[in-house]
Amino acid sequence: MSTHPREAAPGRGRPSSGSPGRALRITIGQYTATGRKTANQDFHGAVVPQGGLLDTKGVALALADGISSSQVSQIASETAVAGFLADYYSTPDSWSVKTSVNRVIQAINAWLYTQTRNGPHRYNLDRGYVCTFTALVFKSTTGHLVHCGDARAYRVAGRSLEQLTEDHRRWVSGERSYLSRALGMGDFVELDYRTLDLEHGDTFLLATDGVYEYMDPRVVTGILHRDAGDLDRAARSIVDHALENGSEDNLTVQLARVEELPERELEELRGPAASLPFPPALRPRMEFDGYRIERELHHSSRSHVYLAVDLEAGCRVVLKTPSVDKRDDAAYLERFLMEDWVARRIDNVHVLRPWAPERRRNFLYIATEFVDGQTLAQWMTDHPEPDLEQVRDIVEQIARGLLALHRREMLHQDLRPQNILIDRQGTVKLIDFGSVRVAGVAEIGHLAAQPHILGTAQYTAPEYFLGEPGTTRSDLYSLGVIAYQMLGGGLPYGAAVARATSRTAQRRLRYRPLADGRRAIPAWVDGALRKAVHPVPDKRYAELSEFTHDLRVPNPEFLRDGRKPLIERNPTLFWQGLSLI
Repeated sequence: MSTHPREAAPGRGRPSSGSPGRALRITIGQYTATGRKTANQDFHGAVVPQGGLLDTKGVALALADGISSSQVSQIASETAVAGFLADYYSTPDSWSVKTSVNRVIQAINAWLYTQTRNGPHRYNLDRGYVCTFTALVFKSTTGHLVHCGDARAYRVAGRSLEQLTEDHRRWVSGERSYLSRALGMGDFVELDYRTLDLEHGDTFLLATDGVYEYMDPRVVTGILHRDAGDLDRAARSIVDHALENGSEDNLTVQLARVEELPERELEELRGPAASLPFPPALRPRMEFDGYRIERELHHSSRSHVYLAVDLEAGCRVVLKTPSVDKRDDAAYLERFLMEDWVARRIDNVHVLRPWAPERRRNFLYIATEFVDGQTLAQWMTDHPEPDLEQVRDIVEQIARGLLALHRREMLHQDLRPQNILIDRQGTVKLIDFGSVRVAGVAEIGHLAAQPHILGTAQYTAPEYFLGEPGTTRSDLYSLGVIAYQMLGGGLPYGAAVARATSRTAQRRLRYRPLADGRRAIPAWVDGALRKAVHPVPDKRYAELSEFTHDLRVPNPEFLRDGRKPLIERNPTLFWQGLSLI
């Protein structure tokens, strides 16, 4: 059985749509045949989305092949392909292709395995809901290949075919073999994943074993050259060629050719707002775009922030306008627009909520909810010696806001007291998302170059100063520094982290214990802070919840810390003492 999902209509090798020369364009051709069998257990499909999905999700092809020993494997194949093509485009656009594909396929695999376990052949996988799966996603200038089983993906290289996948098949003898990996074989499936740099004119071929075991690469490349203008016909000719060579299995071929690669610009990624003019200078009592300006809240070289009233809704909001001096700075404008893009994709009480009235926006600015409160920086000034329970509560709320970002594959990267608000009810909110790294957006090439370190130095994780990319543990480090500062009034390594630009220098960093200070901080709390701000990311907590738990419940590891020998607690002091002796 074969299908083109309703969203895809690549008939006769029709290319994907988009602005000529500015959007990704892929020409697709597909064909399947039952062959000499009575039923077709193959299933294939493709989706060429329109509009923003073409930018954020790309073009997807998928192919599945059921196992011949099962009477229900064609259901597995159809479920795998149709489910993948539907659910992949439903995942958050902030997720990377790898995360989106893995989440969707693992869910499909679990469903297939459950169907087998609940059926009459629960102990015989050869008769269960099992199929191979291969998919290729084209996003921006990169191809993302995911594979499980023995269908194959090739890239055409002149008069030959470059095999891109590895068969998950074990050979018992010269004639007997079995699948070592496929969807539905267990409650978890290991997927092969790789990325491919795309070039104009690249052609890819996906095929089931009923085709590739009976095809001559030179004949196939000849067909592709002859039928370059009609990839559907080329796919059918390749299937006919395999049949003529004696194939007795189902036969399916998918072809994809890169016609255009995007030269992505800021306006295309961020939408219509990016092309709006800069707002005029705003003044109190001035009416602007449906708002009345009350007063200026903040002014800096990067932006201007105003308290305003939405005249239609009658409520207070905050307007943030870009700096006129930065109008030619593409990287700055991208970060400015990213704030609104991120805020609109997070729904969490601890993340600043955007304000989005129905009316048309005529200028470039950001509107958000008004939070009646103060920044954490001001709160720390007003509470130089806060109660430990107050600190725990604030840290836990910040962690919940960070977790909302991390679940969408976003890193804040500029967590600091000035970017945290506390309202009059004590609710903590994260603000300022201009430095946020979004995995799904980072996959799109040709964006404006960004400075490597976007955050404030004293709260920035040490790995950034080595030129390494950040992880969720980098945001955890920043949270650990903030917690330390609230309890101790200083920084865990002073100002030394920003100067530690080599691994050797970072190994010399020495944590300043809070337990030895003027405040009575429990040693186990100090131990939790020490671990959270460790210079080596792998030695920090793996999860935010582990850190917040250890701030409340004594970790036995830190209770034993006081009994550690001096060489473990303070190696420098140990060797200094030994040298003195």
